[in-house]
Amino acid sequence: MKAYMQRMGRSLMLPVATLPVAALFMGIGYWIDPSGWGGNNLLAAFLIKAGGTILDNLGVLFAVGLALGMSKDKDGAAALSGLVAFLTPMTLVNSDAVAMFTKVAVEDVNIAFGAINFKNVFVGILAGLVAAAMYNRFSGVKLPMALSFFSGKRLVPIVTAGLMAAISAGLIFVWPPVYNALVSFGEMISGMGPLGAGLYGLFNRLLIPTGLHHALNNVFWFNLAGIDDIGKFWASEGVKGITGRYQAGFFPVMMFGLPAGALAIYHSARPEKKKITASLMIAAAFASFFTGVTEPLEFSFMFVAWPLYVVHAILTGISMFIAATFQWTAGFNFSAGFIDFFLSLRVPIANKPYMLILLGLVMAVIYYVTFRFVITKFNLMTPGREEDDGEEMPDIATAGDSKHAVMAQKIYDALGGAANVTAIDNCTTRLRLQVKDTGTVNQSKIKATGVPGLKVIDDKNIQVIVGTEVQFVADEMNRLQGGNSRKQPVVDQNVVEEAPKSQDLFAVAQGRLVPITEVSDDVFSEKMMGDGYAVLPTSGEIFSPVAGTISNVFPTKHAVGITTPTGIEVLLHMGLDTVDLGGKPFTVYVTAGQQVGRGQMIAKVDLEAVVAAGKKTDMIVALTNMDKVDKFELAEQKDVQANETIGELTSK
Repeated sequence: MKAYMQRMGRSLMLPVATLPVAALFMGIGYWIDPSGWGGNNLLAAFLIKAGGTILDNLGVLFAVGLALGMSKDKDGAAALSGLVAFLTPMTLVNSDAVAMFTKVAVEDVNIAFGAINFKNVFVGILAGLVAAAMYNRFSGVKLPMALSFFSGKRLVPIVTAGLMAAISAGLIFVWPPVYNALVSFGEMISGMGPLGAGLYGLFNRLLIPTGLHHALNNVFWFNLAGIDDIGKFWASEGVKGITGRYQAGFFPVMMFGLPAGALAIYHSARPEKKKITASLMIAAAFASFFTGVTEPLEFSFMFVAWPLYVVHAILTGISMFIAATFQWTAGFNFSAGFIDFFLSLRVPIANKPYMLILLGLVMAVIYYVTFRFVITKFNLMTPGREEDDGEEMPDIATAGDSKHAVMAQKIYDALGGAANVTAIDNCTTRLRLQVKDTGTVNQSKIKATGVPGLKVIDDKNIQVIVGTEVQFVADEMNRLQGGNSRKQPVVDQNVVEEAPKSQDLFAVAQGRLVPITEVSDDVFSEKMMGDGYAVLPTSGEIFSPVAGTISNVFPTKHAVGITTPTGIEVLLHMGLDTVDLGGKPFTVYVTAGQQVGRGQMIAKVDLEAVVAAGKKTDMIVALTNMDKVDKFELAEQKDVQANETIGELTSK
């Protein structure tokens, strides 16, 4: 569970990183036009709308970011599934849809469904986690031939939509009672004076991960229960010292407490990670202080160090209680940042608002001391504290535009390539790799790349410490793993890198692997075209057996030539005597001169049409210039999956 939450926290960093700039856009826009929210100023309107692009769609950003980050190989299909997962409840559980389902007027639909919108972080997180789980489970599923188009990654959005539709149906029944219960709870504590304000502050923070904090906000900030704290404050109505009590206590937290907490997180980070942590914390703290947008900071530790978030919620409740007890009041239209605090000073009903600054300074000390103690005492994995077992993690030492590709290729080959690597992930400074067997990894070759170190976790997991540019190395390795790399190692500090002489051979199709000697054509079986293999296919999707350049696509589309970086010429011949078919059963997705990766889909064959024409469907791979081949090893005859590693090819 701890590892899962840490992965979740890392995945949230992608959408969270977009929030500070959105907060600043909206804050500046609101500063320019605090009364009209852009209605009186074009620049203000533009900035507010620009910031709203992100903040008004926070739920969908979390869905896509989590789906991508939690997927096993960070594939775009997972992100697409996250979007589908989020849009499903947005379509099925909004007020209009529920009105149609229940045959009532839209205005009679429970107000709870108004909270199911694109800002809803809870639905976004739920959708992202569901989509990632479905991707990890179904992205490799192969359906029968009649449904093969929907196999693998294409299946994931379909399954995800179905599951989220079922979850949405459940939300229709579950969401209103939960929402209404929170509203009733809010109405109950509203009569408890300062204690009620403190409880409201506590639960306001605790409910943010679920999106249900809006239920409480509606009770205290608006006119749902007759309190209307925001409206009355800016209209300067009500009782001085009372109106604004459900807003005032947030100012010390958002302007002083949370930024101090960010400083504590920075100081608690490991020395080698302080630079990265500082960039995140400075932006998040400034957004919190200036605009009152706390999501960038809160979501950075909400899941990876949830006990700290509970402490934050308790401290918020204490701040609300103290401000309400002494009747220090101020108000906000946007959020409890400096902009709104400054503007609220002009409102007559504000009561001793400058005392909130004093309270804020006290809360800053409390936040800093408490955060430092809790983080270090319980060893919480806040940003910058991911375990690294004492290894140093400086930046990559190589130079030149190709340094990441060079390092990725060397590490990937030392790991054993596609034959051994099963998953590639990274944190802020290290590659987190899953392999079939860490015992086969060439550790000395990895260390020779200049990385500071590596750590073998167990027989399936190994970590390579790279440095702050690890993301670029991970991206290059994922391209190699996915067969989509367009780069070969080239220049590194004016040294020409030779292309790897050895590479794995992939099965070109799903089916039965046989040696080329068993092909029922003398030209191939007697190796007149060179050594090789064949697959008796059960699926028409055809993949490249090697990485290289497409040297030729025959006019009749039945054959494709590929040249590896070391000059080995590979002929992929689709079927026997299929030149007679004039290309009709074949769809080829590559052209001469195009770079292809190992396992990249390059063609599709209508196997039924080939058989109906009286031809054999053998997919033959022949090495046509054996003088360039030093070693050719092939797995034994067996059933194989497309893209499965079946042998090794080494050039002279």
